[in-house]
Amino acid sequence: MKIMMLKGKAWKFADNINTDVIIPARYLNTSDPKELASHCMEDIDRDFTKKISKGDIIVAGKNFGCGSSREHAPIAIKHAGVSCVIAESFARIFYRNSINMGLPIFESRGAANKIAAGNELEVNAETGEIKNLSKGETYKAVPLPPFIQKIISLGGLMKYVKQEAKK
Repeated sequence: MKIMMLKGKAWKFADNINTDVIIPARYLNTSDPKELASHCMEDIDRDFTKKISKGDIIVAGKNFGCGSSREHAPIAIKHAGVSCVIAESFARIFYRNSINMGLPIFESRGAANKIAAGNELEVNAETGEIKNLSKGETYKAVPLPPFIQKIISLGGLMKYVKQEAKK
């Protein structure tokens, strides 16, 4: 399997960012990924999706993705162009939904405190190594197991199951 290297600018968020903030409930009348993406994080930063570049990285504190168990949140993040999320910890249902939707997520106890908004980051999805290119520092995240890396590389659980069913 090809090593997945993710590179982008850091966008910082606090602890306890819930799914209602990631994608406000008023937009849940659609399942269109582009429409959901256009409203990603708008209750925190109205222009978030206008300011980010494809490949940028969300960095947050503890309990990212808490709240409602909606798949819309990782869909909105992924389709907004964010390459991955690094947080001190994730709500378990958000963690699972992210994998199911093909959004790479990395738990790192130390990285969130040391990374500043705007830092250029490079993440090795296979090893969990996070390089802060702006500061010349390296942090360790919990690496994703190989089968989860495969699910993400294929674009999510449904695509993985389809591929496995062909075997």
